[in-house]
Amino acid sequence: MPTLTINNKAFDLTQRTIIMGILNVTPDSFSDGGCFFTLEESLAHAMRLVAEGADIIDVGGESTRPGSLAVSAKEEMRRVIPLIRRLSRELDAPVSIDTYKAEVAEAALEAGASMLNDVWGGRRERAMLMIAAARQVPICLMHNKEVAEYGDLLAEVKASLLASAELAESCGVRRENIVLDPGIGFGKTALHNLVIMQRLAEITALGYPVLLGTSRKSFIGKVLDLPVEERGEGTAATVAYGITRGVRLVRVHDVAAMHRVAKMTDALLRGGFSSDG
Repeated sequence: MPTLTINNKAFDLTQRTIIMGILNVTPDSFSDGGCFFTLEESLAHAMRLVAEGADIIDVGGESTRPGSLAVSAKEEMRRVIPLIRRLSRELDAPVSIDTYKAEVAEAALEAGASMLNDVWGGRRERAMLMIAAARQVPICLMHNKEVAEYGDLLAEVKASLLASAELAESCGVRRENIVLDPGIGFGKTALHNLVIMQRLAEITALGYPVLLGTSRKSFIGKVLDLPVEERGEGTAATVAYGITRGVRLVRVHDVAAMHRVAKMTDALLRGGFSSDG
């Protein structure tokens, strides 16, 4: 799919990697929980991410780290909806809502979000897919699993991603509005994550744009024996490697640094210079 259109803004996926900046308004996310928990702090951080090169701002109101406590749809909406309203008015960049709850997704789109990011790939609440179809917005479908046990890791991940995409299309989501995410760090051990990274080309060959979310994750910490706040270089390595394997979007915390990594990798792959527009 050469183009991904979000809120009437067309991103040419053949020219450069799209940067999705992470904005968690949660008290307990693994990396930045509690950092941007007031509306003004969150808004200022989003503006900073866009200035640093973020193409999309991905807003999350519930931590999805292993062992985190679920929150109600009402609480999730209390955290994200006022912010999304402000972001949609004050930022040029489109806003994505990171949720698997249909009620939250619907409210976020009403507030101005223009993309859905579902860590359960439309499997937890199928209404997510119906909303994406009705609103004609892009949806990122991530692979996830309750227990990190596999017979054939890559075969199962690919089959699950394709099943999510097929389900989405059967619900009316247009193929060009589907993005896949292999779910690094979700229902996988550190070794599983490394194997998926090594074989990313098999996932990017499935025929859909692929988003990669490795930012600061624990498998990087395990390889480098470093805490969350010192995983920038490791994240950069995964971003550059992922781009060389066909990844079209990267979801990151450290936008300024990863924007530079992506821009340089893009130039090396394409043999020239590209606009950030």
